Amino acid sequence: MLQDYPIAQQPTKTSKLVAFIEFVLVLLAIQGVLLLFSQEAPASEATQFRILANSNANVDQQVKREIQEKVAPLLERAINESTSQQQLDDKLQLLEPTIIQLAREQAKGKPVTFERRSALIPPKRVGFAIQKQDVYDAYILKIGKGQGDNWWCALFPNVCFPEEEASVVETEEEPVKFFIWEWIKSWFA
Repeated sequence: MLQDYPIAQQPTKTSKLVAFIEFVLVLLAIQGVLLLFSQEAPASEATQFRILANSNANVDQQVKREIQEKVAPLLERAINESTSQQQLDDKLQLLEPTIIQLAREQAKGKPVTFERRSALIPPKRVGFAIQKQDVYDAYILKIGKGQGDNWWCALFPNVCFPEEEASVVETEEEPVKFFIWEWIKSWFA
């Protein structure tokens, strides 16, 4: 009588191809989910708020932080009470004297200006999205010479981020590449 033993079969080309296709589909699904969450932030219609410190000295940066702490609740209240961009703009216009007064109290004798104009805002991560660097409508609170590092606050959504160290070097934009497609092309190259 013969003993039972497993018969080892060699994987066929068809089963290897199916496994490869399944692997590629899983990678494409993962990349699709990542692209979904990395879309540009909808900040183009949002009003931005920028605080320019007098300099990068610790004292001036501390003054900027103190002003930001005093002004932030006013801005948050205006945002929460507004249902449209126009309503928010009206509320911020009414808050201008209060914001200037609070800033002057903290500025330790340095001049304070507050104006609304177009300003270059560096790229920032807002939740799962990236706000691209562009010129946006912004309220700019300038303390003294206004030559220090900045805080940017996107008012829609209400998130503040310290500005990251970034050099302002013009570089060519690299075309978007999908790693799966590049990997597949490498197999046939």
